Formats: sequence, C-alpha cells, structure tokens
Amino acid sequence: MAKTQYNADSITVLEGLEAVRKRPGMYIGSVGTKGLNHLIYEIVDNAVDEHLAGYCSQIYVTLEADGSCTVKDTGRGIPVEMHKKGVSAERVVLSTLHAGGKFDNDAYKTSGGLHGVGSSVVNALSAHMIIKIYKNGLIHYDKYERGIPVVDLKDGLLPTLGKTKETGTEINFLPDSEIFEKIRFKAEWIKSRLHETAYLNPELKINFTNKRTGEEETILYHEPQGIIAYVKEINTGKEAVHDPIYFKGVIDKVEVEAAFQFVDTFEENILGFCNNIFTQEGGTHLAGYKTRFTQMINSYARELGILKDKDTNFTGADTRSGMTAVIAVKHPDPIFEGQTKTKLASADATKAVFTVAGDELQLYFDRNLEVLKSVIGCAEKSAKIRKAEEKAKTNMLSRSKFSFDSNGKLANCESRDSEKCEIFIVEGDSAGGSAKTARNRKYQAILPIRGKILNVEKASMDKVLANAEIKTMINTFGCGFSEGYGNDFDITKLRYHKIILMTDADVDGSHIDTLLLTFLYRFMSDLIYNGHVYIAMPPLFKVIPKRGEGKYLYDEKDLDRYRTTHKGDFTLQRYKGLGEMDAEQLWETTLDPERRVLKQVEIEDARMASEITEMLMGSEVSPRRKFIYEHADEAEIDA
Repeated sequence: MAKTQYNADSITVLEGLEAVRKRPGMYIGSVGTKGLNHLIYEIVDNAVDEHLAGYCSQIYVTLEADGSCTVKDTGRGIPVEMHKKGVSAERVVLSTLHAGGKFDNDAYKTSGGLHGVGSSVVNALSAHMIIKIYKNGLIHYDKYERGIPVVDLKDGLLPTLGKTKETGTEINFLPDSEIFEKIRFKAEWIKSRLHETAYLNPELKINFTNKRTGEEETILYHEPQGIIAYVKEINTGKEAVHDPIYFKGVIDKVEVEAAFQFVDTFEENILGFCNNIFTQEGGTHLAGYKTRFTQMINSYARELGILKDKDTNFTGADTRSGMTAVIAVKHPDPIFEGQTKTKLASADATKAVFTVAGDELQLYFDRNLEVLKSVIGCAEKSAKIRKAEEKAKTNMLSRSKFSFDSNGKLANCESRDSEKCEIFIVEGDSAGGSAKTARNRKYQAILPIRGKILNVEKASMDKVLANAEIKTMINTFGCGFSEGYGNDFDITKLRYHKIILMTDADVDGSHIDTLLLTFLYRFMSDLIYNGHVYIAMPPLFKVIPKRGEGKYLYDEKDLDRYRTTHKGDFTLQRYKGLGEMDAEQLWETTLDPERRVLKQVEIEDARMASEITEMLMGSEVSPRRKFIYEHADEAEIDA
C-alpha cells in the first residue's frame, strides 16, 4: 500500500466550534444514555478510520474507575505540526467544528467520521478531555475543560511528556454532568458496538477493559472471518437452511461486501453498514440489495417451474423470510440523513449493491442449485402462510367491524393536527376517568386499557388480532401494523405525534409498560425508531411541609434527598396508583406539557433489542432466569 502524507496540511477548516453545548442533540442525537455512548463511538470511529487507511491494527477502549473513558489507537496520531491558523493542528482538530483530515481525500479514502465534528463535539461536551499523541518519537500532550484548552502552548506547539517508539492517539474524556442526564456509560451497549466493529474489520483487534467497581473485565474482539462470523453469531441457536453465502465487489469506487444465511424462522434480519457505521434506518444500499434479491428469486422460481404462469410473484418479504444478512459498503463520499448517520441516502450505493449482488449471486446460484432451491423453498413457505394469514385477517376484521374506538372508551381530542396531538394509554377505568377530566381536550386523547395486555412475543397472530385491547390500539393509532408476512404499516397516517404510556409507578405498572412496548416494538417498531413513544413519569410521593408549598417526588432517591435537605416536619403522601390522584394533581404532575416528566423510548442497538425482547418475553425460561440473576443488583425494589 502506498503511504500518503497525513500532516498539518491535511487538516481543512470549515467553521468554528459554536453552539454544540447549547444544542448537543443536533450532533449526538440526545443527552440520554444513547447520546452519552455516542461520544465513545465518535472517538472509536476515528480510530477505525485510521485502520481503514492502513495504519492502525489495534484499538484500546477502557471504562475508567472515575467514570471517564479512554480510547487509544496505534494509528499515525493526530497531526501536531503548526497549522496555518497559527497553532498546532491538534488544537484545530479538537476545538474547531468541521475540522479534520476527513475532507482531504488523500488522507482518508473512506471515513465513518464523515463530518469532521466527532472529536470536537466530544471535547465540547466533556468536563475534561486529555490528549496524548504518540508521534515523531515524542509524546505530545494537551488538555481541555468543557472544550476550552487549559495547556499553554510554546510557539503554538504542544508540550511533550517524553520520548516513545509508539505511534497513535490516546484520548481520555469525562462526560459533562451539566449536559447529560446520566454520565455512566452503558457497558453492554458499548461491548456490542465494539464487537460489531470487529466483525466489519476482520484484521482489526479491539481491546475492551472495564475498570469500574464491581465490573472489572477485559475482552479482545477479533473476528478473522468477518461478517460471515457475524451472520453465524446472529443465527446462533437457530436451525440453518444452508451455510452462509458471502460475496463482494466494487462499482464506481463503492466497495460492497455482503453475507447472508436463511434459517428456519419467518423473521427477516438485515443489517446495513456504511463505512463501519450501522445505518439503523437502512437506506439506499439495503434498497439495492432487497430489490435485486427479490427480482432474482422470482426469476429463478419461474425458470425452474416453481412459479407457474398463473402464479403471482413472491413479495419482497416472502423472498427474505428467514434471512439474516449483513450488507456493508465503503463509500468515498457518502450522504447520510442526519449527523448521527442512521440512514444512507447516496443514490450510487443502490446501483453498486444492485449490480454486485446480481452478478455475484447469479454465479453462486448457477453453481449451487440445491441451495437455490432451499432459498426458494423458504419463499414458498412464507407466501403460503402469508396468504392464509391475509385471509384470516380479512375475515377477522370484517367480522369484528370495530370502529375508530371499538371498546367505546377512547376520549379523543378535538384537533386533527397529528403534529400537535398526543394520546395517553392509561391503565384502568379509575385512572382513565381522572385523566379524561384533567386533560387538555383540544390536543390530548385518553385511551384506558384493561390491565395487562397480551404478551405478543408468545402469542400466535390470530390471538394477537383477536385481542380487544390490541385491536383498539391498532385502530386508534390509524397507521396499521407490521408483522412477519407483510407490511400494512404507514407511519404517515399516525393520528398522534406522541404515544404516552401512563401506568402506575409500581411493579405492575412497569409490567404493563413492558407488555405495551413489546407490542409496539414487534408490530409498530417505526413508532419507536421515529421517536413517537414515551413513558409518563407520575410521582410516587407528595411532601407537605408545615410551612411552604408542597412538592412532588418521583422516586425513593428523591425522597431521601428531600429528607437530608429539608429542615422541619412534613407530611408524606404516597400514591399507590394514578387513580388516587384527583384531576388537578394528575394534570400538574403528569399531563401538563410545561411541568410533566416524560421518558422517550429509544433503541440504541436494534440487534440487541430484538435478542433481549425475545429472551425476556419469549417462551424459553432458562435464558430469562440467567439474565435476571446477572442483573439482579440493578433492580429497583418497590418498597
């Protein structure tokens, strides 16, 4: 590989670092746990880009005992020479938005840290960031506090800590508690992401160390088989129809790599990546793959006489029923929707994947006829069940003839502007009655449900569709639903911008939330991915001091803090359920947009979310018991 220069001249400046602390969600998605972990991903992605450029073989990620994170790589090291702005290039990279080597095509052919904002945004949102750069035989040093450098430069250049034979960059940062709701990284999510990165880069070794109290562990992620091993891992415990199929190719500088395998289920699990970034919402690369695969299977099915002239083609969902696939592209200049890169929008990615998949799969299937027949067999089975389900669904819905509110309990709002409307799913008639009285009738709808709905993870489709509460929710939301054999879901028809689960602040309420979220995730997952699902946070207590105003407290920790800071006697009122609140209390604590507390439901890792839902809500008991034992110390006991 020809070595290219990576120095101060490679750093291009677009604009200054401003407004990041004021609007962090624009850059990292949120200030919750998802955004917090995103800080690590941004720094790791920069190290991975060094690997893709041919210079980094190892990455070290450490969760430190003090709550900070250290990411170290064996790459070339951030340039430290004098930049044309009059300071070390490192200062430009870490304190200027849209500054980095990613805009210089000679320095990086492909990049996950595309926008050049990652490291500078992490710097801006950290209480401190400490930099060590191993380069030119020296250890260069810098430090920032909330994005502001605190180390004096000598003639514009960084001080040094000594000599070294190493090369690379080491960054330690502590998230700012003034910005984030919590500053404790979620180790399981980080490990999943690092393992995923190892699958996508078979020559890269990623070392993870957790030094936090009670969690000490060291893991090496190295997957020489790459995405083939990734597909096998996803399908662990499932009956495979054939061995994984792998192909790759390059079209117009867009590199395409894919692996897939069918298993004996009706689930479709296709993961897309661009420049090592997981595109959670898919995009053009997946569109190209799905379109070409469906065309090929239908064409082969007719050529082999499996589909007759009178038969309709298999649907796309039919041809992918039971498929697990990983589609990874490397693009020199990708276009994403949003800074957090959840959806690829590059039109040429469609062409590249479409062409490579068509050429390579034709070669494979022509030489492996039995595998082809087994894949078509999966589509046949899916089409058969889909048609039976569609018939059963039509008959069931026509018999039910349920209206906009089939159980007659929906208190709808007056407005029909879905952007302003919100609906509360409320447990029980008592709480529902208070909520109907307390609400803002113009924009807030109330839908009471009867206790615990059906666990859809264990139930068959006919039982799901026969459940009165589920039918009511499907009808009320207005956007249909998705399931394994087709997709009738249309999010543009959603009647309410916010769907808020409002249950009692106890174990039963949490269980109902879990059942509702399982239903929404399995049948209307786009509602969660698009940020429409929330959980209300009603208070557990109200304290009334002898002097002064009363105050609502949301959990035991709030109460403990109040007891330590409040002087004098007070009366403590505990709410056992929403039904114990009168309309005024319910409004000011849970319904009023100006004062209420809501948790937005987010999915950090789609694969992990599916696995955990299946484990915790499915029929297998032993994995659920093991999970509960391992996480028992994290449980919050309802006193």
